[in-house]
Amino acid sequence: MSSANQTQNLQARFDSPGGPESLYLTDGVVPSLLDEQVLIEVAYAGVNGPDIAQRKGLYPPPRGASDVLGLEVSGRVVAIGKQVTQWQVGDRVCALVPGGGYSQLVATYASHCLPIPVGLTLAQAAALPETFFTVWGHLFIRGAIKAGETLLIHGGSGGIGSAAIALAKQFGLTVITTSGSADKCEYCRSLGADFAFNYHDDDLLSQILSASDGGVDVVLDMAAGDLINLNLKALAEEGRMVTIALQRGVTANVDVFRLMSKRITWTGATLRPQSVQAKAGIAQALLDKVWPLFTGNATSLTPHIFAEFNFDDVVEAHKLLESGEHRGKLVLKLPSMG
Repeated sequence: MSSANQTQNLQARFDSPGGPESLYLTDGVVPSLLDEQVLIEVAYAGVNGPDIAQRKGLYPPPRGASDVLGLEVSGRVVAIGKQVTQWQVGDRVCALVPGGGYSQLVATYASHCLPIPVGLTLAQAAALPETFFTVWGHLFIRGAIKAGETLLIHGGSGGIGSAAIALAKQFGLTVITTSGSADKCEYCRSLGADFAFNYHDDDLLSQILSASDGGVDVVLDMAAGDLINLNLKALAEEGRMVTIALQRGVTANVDVFRLMSKRITWTGATLRPQSVQAKAGIAQALLDKVWPLFTGNATSLTPHIFAEFNFDDVVEAHKLLESGEHRGKLVLKLPSMG
């Protein structure tokens, strides 16, 4: 099969912003390839928070990206661009895609693809790129976290949080997480978190300060909103805060003097709009530093698939993700093209 003889491409689409029920399956066009890209026949696609935001009209795709949802996939390379040398037709890969993951065929840059890690299924591999690219790029590169430091993760039981716990423990960090229920806190501890607290607790700050001997080095903040000042209080002097999502709101009444007095560095980013080169750099770092860990006994790196949905159940997948009742990752299984 190649893009030259394939004319149909089943996709999940929506016509206007709305709830999960706005999604439907339809045939779309087969994407054309740039010289630096590959065409992937998708086996599985990850379901992530940015997909929900885009469906609601809150996270438009970057210029030139597909308007179809989906930012991570696993599958088989079925066509390559003229300048691609690192992949061949037939190679199995997992990949970060700029959009279009909820499709039988998706185009992405060859430099944003990675081999399927040793011991992982295609379903598990599809749950890696968006989360591992996000955590490595924002926590290890932007946040400059290093062995021996203490990390605070809000929302540790979700896909990003789970990956952050696993990677942080592999690289010698003490991990404190927060979640919204006792069973989610227990799930975080099962992944390796040293401490897990319920963010509904009135004494949350004192628990964090006690567990960190007076302050954490880095906060991976997916909440923002009213938790920003708690984060500033929880950080040690010279601490860093990396904001990557806005689950508690886009604005905050910030105690700027506390930020100044502790000499805190506060940064933030999203992954999708970053340059092709920046994402290629993250992919290379993962290949060099993280992928070799899958050959050993680093079972904590294996993503936990909370639920797998057939493609025609995409509405139910979005309902579950939006409910927050999941622990770990959700994936869609795409129908085989034969």
